[in-house]
Amino acid sequence: MNLVVDVGNTLVKFAVFQESVLIHKETFILSDFKKNLEKIEGDFPKIKNAILGVVGSFSIKNVERLEKLFNLYVITNATKVPFVNDYTTPKTLGFDRIALASAACKLFPNKNVLIIDVGTCITYDFMDSKMHFKGGAISPGITMRYKALHTFTEKLPLLDANTPKTILGNSTATSIHSGVMYGVSFEIDGVINRYKEEFKDLTVILTGGNAHFLRDSLKNSIFANSNFLLEGLNYLLEYNQNT
Repeated sequence: MNLVVDVGNTLVKFAVFQESVLIHKETFILSDFKKNLEKIEGDFPKIKNAILGVVGSFSIKNVERLEKLFNLYVITNATKVPFVNDYTTPKTLGFDRIALASAACKLFPNKNVLIIDVGTCITYDFMDSKMHFKGGAISPGITMRYKALHTFTEKLPLLDANTPKTILGNSTATSIHSGVMYGVSFEIDGVINRYKEEFKDLTVILTGGNAHFLRDSLKNSIFANSNFLLEGLNYLLEYNQNT
């Protein structure tokens, strides 16, 4: 039994896997890490191995807590991966993008795959049919766009994300929602269309914490999988144990 620990920019996720099957998932703020770790250990005493991926800040003390309980594997730029990495700056490639590419290898082998992760940032990652990771793109996420409109203007309010019913905003609030949400969905559809021009039989995966805002508004056919990154981390753990 494996524990996947995903430390993002804003939240932490625990995911428990029995081999390749996800049996438990929870999300919480970093300050609750110790409490939630003690609970997960009590609820799942058969966990032996853990993998840690960190994008945000994470203390050495928390790493040591994991090491005392499990056989811990921490993702670094030296981590063995199941693909050829053609990224020209591999040391700057985040663990999240490494995990997403690994999930594509496992779930869609020998296919052209575009993974779109809608989180704090929106990342686009492309794996070709020869299992070469080619790179992609990074753009501002949904929450970041709302905050930018508020921060860099005098009077625009800071709003929570909300999917508008129509593209035509008839108030300041609905205009902001329209600008952010339709702007993101048009961007994503445009990126998918450009990839389709260059690569045949493209498989598109939509994942990430804010993917649910966009799933129904995109014109292109996609596979929505909210656990894609977690599945990639679990696969990386198993891959490194077996190689």
